[in-house]
Amino acid sequence: MAVHTIALIVVSSLLLLSGCTSPPAAQSTATLFEGARLIVGDEGAPVENAAFVVENGAFTQVGRAGEVRAPDGAARVSLAGKTVMPAIIDAHGHLGYRRGASFRIENYTRENLLDHLQRLAYHGVAAFMSMGTERDLGYALRDELRAAPPAAVALFLTAGRGLAMPNGGPAPPLRDAPYGVSTPDEARAAVRELAAKKIDRYVKIWVDDREGQVTKLTPELFTAAIDEAHRLGLRTATHTQDREDVKAILRAGVDGLAHPPWRLGQEVDEELVALFKERPHVFVLLTLWGTRNQIFGPRPAWIDDPLLGETFTEEDIRLLENPKVPADAPARWKAGVVPRGVARLKAAGVRFGLGDDAGATNGAQYFGFGAHMEMASMVEAGLTPAEAITAATRNSAEILGLDRLGAVAVGKSADFIVLDANPLENIHNTRRINAVYLRGQAVDRAALRAKWTGARTTE
Repeated sequence: MAVHTIALIVVSSLLLLSGCTSPPAAQSTATLFEGARLIVGDEGAPVENAAFVVENGAFTQVGRAGEVRAPDGAARVSLAGKTVMPAIIDAHGHLGYRRGASFRIENYTRENLLDHLQRLAYHGVAAFMSMGTERDLGYALRDELRAAPPAAVALFLTAGRGLAMPNGGPAPPLRDAPYGVSTPDEARAAVRELAAKKIDRYVKIWVDDREGQVTKLTPELFTAAIDEAHRLGLRTATHTQDREDVKAILRAGVDGLAHPPWRLGQEVDEELVALFKERPHVFVLLTLWGTRNQIFGPRPAWIDDPLLGETFTEEDIRLLENPKVPADAPARWKAGVVPRGVARLKAAGVRFGLGDDAGATNGAQYFGFGAHMEMASMVEAGLTPAEAITAATRNSAEILGLDRLGAVAVGKSADFIVLDANPLENIHNTRRINAVYLRGQAVDRAALRAKWTGARTTE
């Protein structure tokens, strides 16, 4: 029986047992959850046989069963045999353009944006940063949802439109989404417009020629954008993967990387390591998993994961196979540049966060599921499960300035995932989801499943 159903039964029983000979006392809004293994959102050991109280959408007590006292009238939910972890924070993706396998500007509608936010919630993602490809509708919806958050949608953050050379943004249909700037004055003006639209913390900057397909933003332009953002109290994140370009934009003062600081075949060298050590505030979203990944081989075992079938069509799932990938690709990947680069950055003290690029070319339509595969990819690249989970929760919340998210702790928003197995033993267990709670409310995952499996779009 799903955990949220148990909670409703308990609350109903308490109401039936209350006396009716005198006016009833005010019903408590608190719920005590007890008995689970608790991963609080750091790299420390989990709390066994934990207990925590949720009231008015927040954690009000966190400790061990028997030590945490339930408020009078509180509902009780047994989580014996379960593992609880904080809900995921996805710091890099692109909402609105995907609808099934279709990838078009016409898909960017209110209905589709909400659908993506619901898919994220279903998979235990509490907040999602749409990184640099927003259109006017997105700003309006963000403000609407921020004023009155629905129970079953992820928190919607946006970096607005981002900056690139004219017609130099990501692959179509995202190419025209960023501001196209040609002079430092234009770059500064674009940043000022983003500030006026109250973007969420970050200005996105593209420094990439797309293998010769577009013109790359010049140092003069990205330096002006970074300087103007900092002058206005904003931070900057870059799509820059060529190693020498990464060095240049680090020297210009960028605050974080939305992708790893290398292209295929490029090693993380001593100069790059030194630049990161000199700038300990700079984060890296590893963004390792994608639908074209070679980490797990031609037909990964996780393609048969029941979670995929709950939210995606047979065609969606078939597209995750990689028929051209050699059978020995995982072994060669583990022996290659990516794990060595991750190890060198980790040794340099770089803070990793989670971004899966969902909604773009790389992350495709796998909103929510991709975040779990990103954690699995981090572990394949050499992080421990605890480090990957911390990157996906506490670190990403800190990167986005979400001080009430990313951990199970007193005063934090009650955003958590109940799992049927321990992800510290096997990171793939983050996908064995029993229940999701956002802002203290259980996400009605059964209703969302019925919606998606009953009316799927194929284009």
